[in-house]
Amino acid sequence: MPSSTSPDQGDDLESCVLRFSDLDLKDTSLSDPSSCLKAELDHSTKKKYSFAKKKAFALFVKTKEVPASPFECKEKWWKCCQQLFKDQISIHRHVATQHADEICHQTASVLKQLAVTLSSSKGLKSADKRNLLKEYLTHDHEVSAWLPDISCFSPDKLIGGQGIDGGEVLLYYCYCDLQDPHWICAWQTALCQNLHLTGKVRIAKEGINGTVGGSKLATRLYVEVMLSCPLFKDYLCKDDFKTSKGGAHCFPELRVGVFEEIVPMGISPSKISYKKPGEFHKEVENFLTLANQEQSDTILLDCRNFYESKIGRFQGCLAPDIRKFSYFPSYVDKNLELFREKRVLMYCTGGIRCERGSAYLKAKGVCKEVFQLKGGIHKYLEEFPDGFYKGKLFVFDERFALSYNSDVVSECSYCGVQWDQYKLCSTPKCRQLVLSCPACRGQGFTACCVTCQDKGSRQASSPAQNSFKEECECTARRPRIPRELSLQA
Repeated sequence: MPSSTSPDQGDDLESCVLRFSDLDLKDTSLSDPSSCLKAELDHSTKKKYSFAKKKAFALFVKTKEVPASPFECKEKWWKCCQQLFKDQISIHRHVATQHADEICHQTASVLKQLAVTLSSSKGLKSADKRNLLKEYLTHDHEVSAWLPDISCFSPDKLIGGQGIDGGEVLLYYCYCDLQDPHWICAWQTALCQNLHLTGKVRIAKEGINGTVGGSKLATRLYVEVMLSCPLFKDYLCKDDFKTSKGGAHCFPELRVGVFEEIVPMGISPSKISYKKPGEFHKEVENFLTLANQEQSDTILLDCRNFYESKIGRFQGCLAPDIRKFSYFPSYVDKNLELFREKRVLMYCTGGIRCERGSAYLKAKGVCKEVFQLKGGIHKYLEEFPDGFYKGKLFVFDERFALSYNSDVVSECSYCGVQWDQYKLCSTPKCRQLVLSCPACRGQGFTACCVTCQDKGSRQASSPAQNSFKEECECTARRPRIPRELSLQA
């Protein structure tokens, strides 16, 4: 089974790493990235690649550890893809068969990190290089020093109190230079497990982006640790953590991973111009008082996906009909004339997508000014729950939405009555969100479209049938990058 082992020859490893670091490992068209990539290497390099892959595999498995039941003799289990694994063989088999792409990318990251470490130590003797390499690969003993002391709290206090009002969900991000994201990944996994937190934490060399849920005591301790951590204390402040009612039950599991970017877009962030919630509120007020908003020099731009803005948005906003944020650059390119000589006020859920989106829009050089709402909709609604944002706030967990006001801005997809409570499409393998009111659901309208409804019925009568794709017909018909006809479109 894959495990952490030491390379036999430091010099050979250095040579391997420096050669391997130039290979392109981002080709998602590979059916089996590991095997295709390994086939390109010579025999000596393959041995070292095998070592790096084992290290990547071990790191990935470690992030899936969860405490075992107190009635079991084992100290740990593993949880991945909403499945619980009670022995190493089963979790190893699952990771090997279901997460080959992630292991390949983490292998590349390990090799590149080793290349940096080894190239910076060329003046050292061979034995010193091996010691440096060993020190780099065995940070585990330091992780415990970065965990909070919870000995004064009973497990009931850390886990309990997560009812409707007792638990909490944290949302935060931080752009900063992280030299060793894999170590941060192991530390964050241990930290969240220690505090019984669930959720998602995305780590890259450019920073960290997290959404975690647990008891209020656990989230408070998490914030304290993050603010005291030397890596983040000069970048994060208490206001950077947005909170909402919830808890560990809002997420099926804890997922911590290393990625190329903390938000997938492919654009580096630059210096951003912010508007605090009070300032943003005043800007929107001025914008809405204009008799003809179409002739205004201001655009209020929603950076979120269509299913988010559908159930809640600022009055008078331009909400792109895009399904993924990674489409946003193409949307800007296709509608560039729309933004020429305009003041753009951008907003998103917590602020992180605006960091990327405003950087891209400013780089185009067509806007007068580009501003973003500091802290996102979360912070705005804390100050102005009855302000200019109407409807619910979409969140990426099992709650789907948060309610700050009584406004309903969306409707049932089937009958048109006002409705804003999402459910997943009832057809297996279709992950679309559906707005179907209780009356329509009672009539069996539980899928995202007629096609999916029919497929679900056919599968129910013939369970062996499993031919339809994850992307349904109603999604396929949607233009990937829409063109806006006017500001009122």
